[in-house]
Amino acid sequence: MEVTQVLLNAQSIDGTVRKNAEESLKQFQEQNLPGFLLSLSGELANEEKPVETRKLAGLILKNALDAKEEHRKFELVQRWLSLDGNAKSQIKASLLTTLSSIVSDARSTASQAIAKVAGIELPQKQWPELIGSLLSNVNQQPAHAKQATLETLGYLCEEVPPNVIDQDQVNKILTAVVQGMSASEVNTDVRLAATRALYNAIGFAQANFINDMERDYLMRVQALPALVPMLLETLLKQEEDQDQDEGAWNIAMAGGTCLGLVARTVGDDIVPFVVPFIEENIQKPDWRQREAATYAFGSILEGPSPEKLIPLVNVALNFMLSALTKDPSSHVKDTTAWALGRIFEFLHGSAVGSTVITQENCQQLVTVLLQSMNDTPNVAEKACGALYFLAQGYEEVGPSSPLTPFFQEIVQSLLTVTHREDAGESRLRTAAYETLNEVVRCSTDDTAPLVLQLVPVIMMELHNTLEGQNLSSDGREKQSELQGLLCGCLQVIIQKLGSSEPTKYVLMQFADQVMGLFLRVFACRSATVHEEAMLAIGALAYATGADFAKYMPEFYRYLEMGLQNFEEYQVCAVTVGVVGDICRALEEKIVPYCDGIMTQLLKNLSSNQLNRSVKPPIFSCFGDIALAVGEYFEKYLMWAMSALQRAAELSTHVAGDDELTEYTNSLRNGILEAYSGIFQGFKSSAKTQLLIPYAPHILQFLDGIYMEKDMDDVVMKTAIGVLGDLADTLGSHAGSLIQQSLSSKDFLNECLSSEDLMIKESAEWAKLAISRAISV
Repeated sequence: MEVTQVLLNAQSIDGTVRKNAEESLKQFQEQNLPGFLLSLSGELANEEKPVETRKLAGLILKNALDAKEEHRKFELVQRWLSLDGNAKSQIKASLLTTLSSIVSDARSTASQAIAKVAGIELPQKQWPELIGSLLSNVNQQPAHAKQATLETLGYLCEEVPPNVIDQDQVNKILTAVVQGMSASEVNTDVRLAATRALYNAIGFAQANFINDMERDYLMRVQALPALVPMLLETLLKQEEDQDQDEGAWNIAMAGGTCLGLVARTVGDDIVPFVVPFIEENIQKPDWRQREAATYAFGSILEGPSPEKLIPLVNVALNFMLSALTKDPSSHVKDTTAWALGRIFEFLHGSAVGSTVITQENCQQLVTVLLQSMNDTPNVAEKACGALYFLAQGYEEVGPSSPLTPFFQEIVQSLLTVTHREDAGESRLRTAAYETLNEVVRCSTDDTAPLVLQLVPVIMMELHNTLEGQNLSSDGREKQSELQGLLCGCLQVIIQKLGSSEPTKYVLMQFADQVMGLFLRVFACRSATVHEEAMLAIGALAYATGADFAKYMPEFYRYLEMGLQNFEEYQVCAVTVGVVGDICRALEEKIVPYCDGIMTQLLKNLSSNQLNRSVKPPIFSCFGDIALAVGEYFEKYLMWAMSALQRAAELSTHVAGDDELTEYTNSLRNGILEAYSGIFQGFKSSAKTQLLIPYAPHILQFLDGIYMEKDMDDVVMKTAIGVLGDLADTLGSHAGSLIQQSLSSKDFLNECLSSEDLMIKESAEWAKLAISRAISV
């Protein structure tokens, strides 16, 4: 059959001619399929034929291999597989030849047809030589053949299931694709085809990316030489007036973020690719080049080993400190301060063997950072951030820290920043308070007197915010934000000073005034402030202990308001946590308030309005209350236990996504903490027999979560603790039940051999309690 003319007729504008041609093609296909497909592939490959017949031939051929409907697709696959081997080989050879055609439509159609054949044959272990011949084609000129081959590889990755091609060939495909994208490839069509192919090939390489070793290897051996120069190039595409705020996003930031992820994946291997870029650009007259070099440096600091980075940082540090004070560009200063923060975050502190900060350069660092806090808000904010990580690195260094001599100056500078007229810009005021909190939190014993001096200062600041009358709504919002920051600051100071007896004694002289201020803050209606004030009160309760009882009559109504705050559920969750702090502080002195608290907590549990994240802390709180009041908890026991039992049943047999698993674990942990507190609370009382009826259900719950094999380490530790509490409190009553339990023995053995020391310790205690219970 003269197929060219029929294909031309099939595209005729005359309806009759077109219909006849389509009928002829259909008959040809039905009577002689191998001949039909051979004719089409021959037409497609023939450079002397008209473009439109070649294109249609390729299209019909492709449609003879695939269909959208599953049953039809299955028929076509079977039909192709049963074709004469000789005919199939000739068709495939024609398709491969077409890849070097000068007609782009022909090449593109051939690419798709090859991928369709590969999708059928490769899973059947047929056409094993295909990928090899395509890969050798990629290295051939002319460019149009290269482009068509990369396009074919892209389609192939879309058609063929990933597990069909062996690892070595996957790696070679990825290498070829990435090389096609590289800057050394001059033809933009080739680079575009390679980039499109990578889009499909990445899914293809999923197996490689799931395996950490293979992913890192891939990144090093293919991706690194091609990807890093492209990413570095994006760093030079900053926007002149780019927004310095945190939420800003542009191509340069995206490139830096990606560079950071690459550094985390490949570690030391990224350094030689980035250092030449830094050296080349760091001193250029154009601010864009200096900023890009600094951004590149800061971006790669998480990933490579300290051994690789510290020598570089030692060389760069003086230069950076000079740039931070003297560079004419605010963009460069901003990025330099950020990069210094990254240096302190990743290369300074007890976890890093050798550090970049010495006695000698510490003073210079502090001086420059404090000086930069007077700069524009965006630079000052980054300087605060750098100081934050500098302070954090000196946590737990002993009685004295290298920052001690500068402590007063640092605190004073940060307080000055909070009073700047423009402190509302670039999150500056917030950053200054966060840094002040970290400096206080990580301070050492020898600066405790200076921390004490801060108490009246911050109290005065908070007092001043409460005096402001008749503010506009904008003014009120700023005022409540400041109150929140000051409450947060007081919380950190109270925790710090409350943790050792001598300072706690002095702190207590301020307790009445501080509590008075917090109560006044509650009179202002703002959720964020309530959350911060509530946390600060929790810290105060912990520090004052039983003396906190005197504040309860006035504070209780705010506590109740917090527990009822369903709309701002974070406030509710924080309040529940504070109830726990107060229970630990007051112990049995909490009894007068228990009815109100327990009633509200049980109401919260049965509400559909309350966000589910508040439920785990409510259960933990049951445990705190029971532990504080002991056998007095009897009046709530039935209600609490039935709520726990319902929740426990819901928390097993939930298969779900990672987020659900995480929530389920936190729910189980809350339930277990409740059981633990209740058992320990009743332990020394005469009423332990009240708990016996609940033991079988609790053991069933422990069996259930053990069987599901999806508990995290926190739940594991709490669960083995509950098994011990059960044995410890109920003695022989629990012994026989534990022996009958499906998995207690296996669970105990698993925990005893855990590498987590805390799980192991809990398990050893539980083992002792169980053996005592059994031997009775």
